[in-house]
Amino acid sequence: MHDAVPNPARDRLQACFNAQKRAWTEQGGLSPERRDEALGSLAEALVRRADDFAEAIAADFGHRSPHETKLADLYPVIASLRHARRHFRRWMKPRRRPIQWMFQPGTGRILYQPLGVVGIVSPWNYPVQLALSPLAGALAAGNRVMIKPSEITPRTSALMEDVIAEVFNPSEVVVVQGGPDVARAFTHLPFDHLLFTGSTQVGRQVMQAAADNLVPVTLELGGKSPTLIASDYPVEKAAERIAVGKLFNAGQTCIAPDYVLVPREKEEAFIAAYRDAVSQLYPTLAANPDYTAIISERHRARLRHLIADAQERGASVHEINPGGETLDPTQRKLAPVVLTHVPDHAQAMQEEIFGPVLPVVAYDDVDQACRFIGARPHPLALYLFSHDKATTKRILARTQSGGVAINDTLLHCVQEELPFGGVGPSGMGAYHGEAGFRTFSHARSVFRQAWFNGAGMTKAPYGSRMNRLLSMLLR
Repeated sequence: MHDAVPNPARDRLQACFNAQKRAWTEQGGLSPERRDEALGSLAEALVRRADDFAEAIAADFGHRSPHETKLADLYPVIASLRHARRHFRRWMKPRRRPIQWMFQPGTGRILYQPLGVVGIVSPWNYPVQLALSPLAGALAAGNRVMIKPSEITPRTSALMEDVIAEVFNPSEVVVVQGGPDVARAFTHLPFDHLLFTGSTQVGRQVMQAAADNLVPVTLELGGKSPTLIASDYPVEKAAERIAVGKLFNAGQTCIAPDYVLVPREKEEAFIAAYRDAVSQLYPTLAANPDYTAIISERHRARLRHLIADAQERGASVHEINPGGETLDPTQRKLAPVVLTHVPDHAQAMQEEIFGPVLPVVAYDDVDQACRFIGARPHPLALYLFSHDKATTKRILARTQSGGVAINDTLLHCVQEELPFGGVGPSGMGAYHGEAGFRTFSHARSVFRQAWFNGAGMTKAPYGSRMNRLLSMLLR
C-alpha cells in the first residue's frame, strides 16, 4: 500500500479488507439464503431512496434531470438485483460434464463458488449504476465486496455508503470513500477479483497495480464508439435515435455515440436532421430541466478545447442552440455541437469525447467505413443503422467492438441477458446477468473416481498391455 495515502485512509482500507478476509476465512461466502435476502433488501432500499439519489446526483453535477437519474442510474441496478435474485440459484447449480470413455465410470461436474473478496472501482458519470450493477453479480455469486466510488460525486458516494451500511454488515459489503490516493491504494489490495470502470489510461494503471498481487481484473473502459448509417436507412430516423443516445447525460456516457459515419451524399441531410432532432428534444438549454450539466469546469474546459482544436485544424463547427440563449459558464451547460471535415489528427478524432460534441465523417462505401473503424482501437460499442440483412452481416463481420446495437443506441447495455464488456483497448471481461455471476465465480472442476475403474491400466510397469492401449488411443 502506498505511503502517500494519509494514515487514517490507509488504516481504514486495510481494516475493511482484513475484516472481509477474516469473515471469508471463518464463514466462507454468503449463503444462498443471505444472497436472496441481500439482493432483495438492496433493491427495496434503492426504490425507497430514489428521490434522495436524484437530489444527490443533481447536486454533484450542478444539474441533472431526476428522470435521467432514475432511468439510467437507478432502474438498471434495481433490474439487475431483481434479475439476479430470480436466477442465481439456477446459475449456481453444479453442472455435469461428460467424461472420456477410458476414464468411465468416473464422473465430472463443475461447481460455481464465490471468489472471495471482490473490489469494485466505479466512476462519476453513472455513480450508482456503475457501482451497484457489478455488485449484483458479485452478491449473486456469494462474494464479499468493497466499493470505491468516485470522489467527483461526493454527495452520491456518501448516500451510497449510508444505504449500503443499512443493508449490509461491513464484513459483507462496504463503501470506502476518498480521493485518487485512496483509489490507488485500493487497487493495490490483494483482492480475489477487481472490477474497474473508467478511462483506458487509468485502466492501464489499475491493471499494473493488480498485477503486483496477481489479482484478476475486469476492465470496463471506453473508447470512440462509432455510429455507421448505411445508405438504405433514413437519416432523419437515425438522427433522432443518435441525438437521444448522444445527449443523454449530456454525452457523459462511456457508450455514447462518439462519431457518426454517414454516406457522403447524405451528410448535409443528416446534419439538418440532427439539428431538428436536438431542437425537438431540448427546445431550450439554460433553464431546461432535462438537459444535464457537465460534471466539472475542468471537463467543460476540455470539451471546449476539443472544439477549438478541431476548428483550428480546419473543421467546421455547427453549434445547436435552439433557444439562442447565452449559457452561463457557472451552470456548466454546453450547447450540442456537430463537427464536420475534422482531420484525423484533431484531438476530437483521437480522444474519447465524453460530451455533447459529435464529429460527422462522410464515407463513399461500406468497405471504406469499415476500414475507418478497423484502423482505430476497438471501441466499447458500435451502432449500426440498416434494415438490410446482408449489409448488417457484412459490417458485423468486418468490425470489432464490445457490444452492438442495431437501429438504436445505448439499449444493448440494459439487457440483463446480454453480457456487457469491452474488447482490447475498451476493456476485458464482462458482467450483467449470468455473465456477472460467472465473472465473480470460480468454475471449480471436480472429478470423482468410481469404486470400480480402469485406472490400473495406466500405471507402471508398462509393457505390452500399455502398447495395446496406446495403439488404440492414438490411432
